[in-house]
Amino acid sequence: MKPEFQDLPLVDNSGSHRFELTVNYSTAFMEYGDREEALALFHTEVPAQLEGQGVGSALVEKVLAEVERRGQLLIPLCPFVTSYLKRHPEWQRLVAPGYQRWFQPAAQ
Repeated sequence: MKPEFQDLPLVDNSGSHRFELTVNYSTAFMEYGDREEALALFHTEVPAQLEGQGVGSALVEKVLAEVERRGQLLIPLCPFVTSYLKRHPEWQRLVAPGYQRWFQPAAQ
C-alpha cells in the first residue's frame, strides 16, 4: 500500500453494507454481505478521479486486514478482490474453505 493511504481510516458503513475509504474528498467502496461462515465481498468501486493511483488496492488491503482482525473468513466474489488475492497469495489464508479452489494451480 502506498504510504499516503496507510493512515486513512477504513469506515464500515454497516447500514449500506460497504467498507469505505475516502481519499481527497472522494470515496471508494467495497460492498459486502454477512454470511454464516464468512464475509462475502461483492463489488469494489473506485471513483474515476482516483483510478490508477492504488486506491483500490489500498481499500482491498485494509478490508482484508479488518477481516483478519475480526477473526472472519471471506468469500471473494468481487473480481477485483479475486485478482488482488492472486497477486498477493499471503492473504489467501482468509479465504473460506469452499472458495480456496479458485486459487489452486490448474491441474496438468
